[in-house]
Amino acid sequence: MKEKKIELMPIFTEKMARLQEEENKYAFRVDKKANKIEIKKAVEKTFEVKVKSVRTINMPGKMRQQLTRAGRFYGRRPAWKKAIVTLESGHEIDLFANA
Repeated sequence: MKEKKIELMPIFTEKMARLQEEENKYAFRVDKKANKIEIKKAVEKTFEVKVKSVRTINMPGKMRQQLTRAGRFYGRRPAWKKAIVTLESGHEIDLFANA
């Protein structure tokens, strides 16, 4: 089977910072077509850690409007997928190592 390249973009929020410290969970924005097995393999290969579980959430796109002199303009943000990865105890990801 051909291995797909999945782009992992970390999500930095206060809630995720708390989950990282207390429960060893990390959140990533991933491709909408990626499944849990592919996400697990990508995280283990990229960060050299052992993944315990992966939970995915399909985030809906939001409606946006802009008020201008010419009137209202409506648009939509694209939908995306969030993956919350739980690591085995003793493993850790340093997301700020290359910053």
